[in-house]
This record gives sequence, structure tokens and C-alpha cells, in this order.
Amino acid sequence: MSTTPCATDMRVAAAVDQLPQAALDLFADPHQGPGVAAFYDSAPWYRLIEQTALPSRAQPHHLTLWQLGQPVALLPMLRLEDGSLSSLTTPYSCAHRPLLSHNAIPAEQAGLLAARAVRGCKGLRLEAIDARWPDLASFCAGLRQGGLVLLRFGHFGNWCESVPDGSFASYLAGRDGALRETIRRRTNRLLREEGVRLEMLSDGPDLARGIAAFETVYAKSWKRAEPYPAFNQAMIRLCAQLGLLRLAVLWRCDVPVAVQYWIVANGTASVLKLAHDMAEDRASPGTVLSAWAIRQMMEHEAITMLDFGRGDDPYKRQWATTRNPHIGIMAANPRHPSGALLIARHMAGRLRHWLREDVIAP
Repeated sequence: MSTTPCATDMRVAAAVDQLPQAALDLFADPHQGPGVAAFYDSAPWYRLIEQTALPSRAQPHHLTLWQLGQPVALLPMLRLEDGSLSSLTTPYSCAHRPLLSHNAIPAEQAGLLAARAVRGCKGLRLEAIDARWPDLASFCAGLRQGGLVLLRFGHFGNWCESVPDGSFASYLAGRDGALRETIRRRTNRLLREEGVRLEMLSDGPDLARGIAAFETVYAKSWKRAEPYPAFNQAMIRLCAQLGLLRLAVLWRCDVPVAVQYWIVANGTASVLKLAHDMAEDRASPGTVLSAWAIRQMMEHEAITMLDFGRGDDPYKRQWATTRNPHIGIMAANPRHPSGALLIARHMAGRLRHWLREDVIAP
């Protein structure tokens, strides 16, 4: 890492904990800001990725821009095996963006910094960017000024539902009638069964029991095996440590049947993972648990926004009506052979799409 002070200085750290305190101050406080967005801009989140979810042969590459001895921008990134750069994101990332000191640097200059960092490789891949990020256009302008060609793609949707009065009754009234009826019938039926109970855990001595329940149910669910097996347990423990965790479990005779964990911060509840035992499909335990957990959080946590995390899973449209698009950007370096090839392939794909649309158009 460079330590020579100058008017403008670019530095790299290979881990969150190798950043100086002044640079760490650019990370967000996970308890502040709107909703849960600050969590994904926080040092604990990036430290968790480094510990549990790094791609094979990739190295953290925290790029900082310093002006007059002060850090003004931080780009949490990865150096990949082929030498290219990528945002420090994972299949679990719900949001990502460069972290800027708005008192000192425009987003455009941060884009120029990123472009400078990839001059010797094929480019930079950014993922999980909220398309509503106010500085997106300026940051992209900086990338272009730095000589990069931007190839934008849709990444995933983030489904949300605002409930201004925080009333579960209001929220439920806005759902489809079929979902309301399923919640009513399945909840009544399950709760009449002997040994069925619902539980919400947040911290303390019962946390290990909750984590064991999560792992048990997840193994019996329809979910694919996790690409990073250590992530969920570490994430649950981190959220508990920060006071953000709500881990809901539906039990039948002390056997976990459905589980889900949420982050609760600043009036928003965001679900990270949910699963139920496939053998219990006919009882709809996941639906029952979701409705119960949402009601608990609305009635006891002053929740006015529900966030269903990353992805466009069909079930989410039953629970939320607003889709916030998140995008990816491949900033390709046309001066590098692999970057030029990437651009050519992208343009060829667009041409094929245009020709196909032209042929089938009425």
C-alpha cells in the first residue's frame, strides 16, 4: 500500500482490516440510513464476505482515493484470477455501490479512479447496483471518461411493500384474496395441532438452537446446496451481534418445520433466507410462518417497509407490489485484447437480437 502523501493518491488494501481508520470511516453505520441499505455498505458486511464467501482464487482489492492526505472514495472490489476486477459482491449481496465522501469528491471522479485501476486488464464488473442510486449516472460518466466501454445488464429485482401506518391489517388487506385465505385456513389448521408453536429469536443462549433449526430445515428444503456453506450461520451470528436479527421458526413437537431470518433496521424488515421442509408442503408452513413473522414485526418493531431481498422469485409478488431494479455493469477496456473481445461479443449479441426482432415483427 502506498504511504507517500500527495495531492491525489490511489491505494489498495487486501482486507477490510488492513484499511486505515480514516478509510474505515467511509463505510456506513449498519444502524443508520434508510431501511437496511446501510448494512450492505458497512465494514461488518464486507468483513463477513472476506471470511465466508470469497470466490476461488479471488483476492479482496479495496481501492481508495486520497486527496491531500484524506480518503475521499472507497471501492470494495475483488481481484480475480485473470487479473480483472469485480465488485466485492456475492450471491447474497442485496446492494453494492462505491462509498464516497460527498464533501470531498464527486461520483464522476470515483468513476475515473475505477477506470484508472483497470488499465492493465480487460475491465471491471460491477453487480447489485440499485438503479435508483443518485450518483449512478455521474459514476458511469467517469468510467467512460476513463476510456471504458459500459455494457449494462439487468441483474435482479428487489421486491418491497410500503405500509405507512405499520398496520398488519392494512398490509393483509392489500394482498390477493387467495393468499389471505391460505393464511387464514392454514394458520388455523396448524395451530390446532398438538405441539405446533411459533418462535422468534434474536440473540442470547437460544441462538445456537435457532441456527441448528435453520440448518436442519434448509437441508430438507427445495433449496440448492449453498455455494458458501459457512455463510448463513456466520450471517445469522453477525446480525444477532449487531442487534438486527429476527430468526423465525415454526416447530412441530420440537422438530423445526419452517425457518426464515430477517434484518430489522430503521423501520424496515428485510428477509434474507427462508425455507421449509418439503415433506410439509401441503400444510403451507412457510406461508404461515411468513405471515406470523410479519405480524410480529409490525406490531412490536414499528415496521413500515417490508423488503423481500434479492431476486424475482414468483412468490414475492404475492407479498409485495413494488420492484426496485438492480443492475450490473461490465466496464470493458477496449485497449486490452480480452476487453475488446468482450465488447465485440456484446455488440454481436445485440445485432442478433435486433435482426431476430426485425424478422419476427408483424
